[in-house]
Parts: sequence; C-alpha cells; structure tokens
Amino acid sequence: MTTSIALVRAPSARLEEGIVTYIERTPVDVELARRQHDNYRTSLSDAGWDVRFADPADDQPDSVFIEDTVVVCDDLAVVTRPGDPERRGELPGAEKAVRQLGLRTAAIEAPGTLDGGDVLQVGATVYVGSGGRTNAEGIRQLRDHLAPLGRTVVPVRLRDVLHLKSAVTALPDGTFVALPDLIEPGAFPALRPVTEEAGCHVVALGGGEVLISASAPRTADELAELGFGVRVVDISEFEKLEGCVSCLSVLVRL
Repeated sequence: MTTSIALVRAPSARLEEGIVTYIERTPVDVELARRQHDNYRTSLSDAGWDVRFADPADDQPDSVFIEDTVVVCDDLAVVTRPGDPERRGELPGAEKAVRQLGLRTAAIEAPGTLDGGDVLQVGATVYVGSGGRTNAEGIRQLRDHLAPLGRTVVPVRLRDVLHLKSAVTALPDGTFVALPDLIEPGAFPALRPVTEEAGCHVVALGGGEVLISASAPRTADELAELGFGVRVVDISEFEKLEGCVSCLSVLVRL
C-alpha cells in the first residue's frame, strides 16, 4: 500500500526578510502567512496526504519554501545546494526530515547548485530549469543520481523567472500549464498556455485533483471545466516572496 506524505516546514518569524529577485518587495504579514500555511496544510490533508513537519528553521527567512532543499524520486532524496548561499542553512533540517522518512539520500556538491523549484518530474522525465539558481554542474550531478532510477533529465533554459516551476507545472493528464514566454520554446509537449501568472503553478494531488492559488481564478475555472478536481488555496503572503503552491511542500510516495 502506498503512503502519501507531504513534507512541510512552518514559516519563519523572519519570513518578511525572504529573498525577492524578479518582483518589487512589498510588506509581508507574517501572522496572515501562518494562517495561510495552516489552510494550505489542511488542503493537503483533505486530499489524502499525511502532512509531516521538518524541524523549524526560524533563522532562515525562506525556510518555508521547503521544495528548494530536496528532490525526492522513488526512495531517493537528493539534498540540493541552493543557488543563493543564504539558503544553504536550510539543508540540515531538510536532510534530517527525509532520513526520518526512511529515504536514501544523496547530495549536490560544490561547485554544483540546484534549487528544487527548478525540478519538474513527469513520469520518467525530469525537467530541470537552467540559467537561474541551478547551474550546469548541478544538473549533471542530478542526472548521475537519477539515472540508476531510470529517469531522463532534460535541461530547460529559463527567461527572467526564479524557477522552472515558477513558469510551468504538470497536470494529472501529463499536459503542462505554462507562461510560454518564460521558458525555452519547444521544451515541453502538450502545452496549455495560461494568462494568469499563478495559473501555471499547480500541484497534482492524485486522483485527478490539483491544488492552485486563489490568485488564478480564471485558470481554476478552466481546469474545472476540463474535468479536474480543483482545490483553491490563498497563499498571497508567500506570493509576495515569489512563492507558489508547489514550493511549500515536498510530496513523497512510499
């Protein structure tokens, strides 16, 4: 029997100091962010996921974005090496959490850099964003780690966007929702362009369901019309730090 675990991390008290790269900084309401994180976890639980916490990292402003610290493929957890050095203090707690789940671990080593938000897994294909926080050496190391698991790593050049999954994610049917101007042309088959920025961020929850931000109402309606189950969650405070629904959790199936 498969166990579905969603690994999360509570927002840091220093969340408002989180890194902003491509958008203008605006004030973050940390208390509202905590309530939104509660609701996010509830959405995952209601969809059948067993929510587990990594140890808090209050001294790390961006630690709530746990997806960037670890890439899980089958029973292997690859601990990343974020492109921004300020985020590398998040790694020990993330590694401890995946070890507690019984996963094997590997690591990206210097001079490689890899952010988990740049990694989009669809079946046996692993798309990896290149040109932002993730470099060529990080991609090469990830390829070496995943090849024994039968995965093919496909690099994708990015354009003025933080992470690959800031621009494109996958629906349960294997098609992709994307802002095409932000990614390399022709990199993805069966592309469904969206008009809302948050519309290209979904989490496939299983059973034909997806999680999407409340800031993409048109896309949510369109996906519902296509027959997908749509769970909507408000993550406005995390979006002020270039966060999205995918980067707030790591989904593990054991």
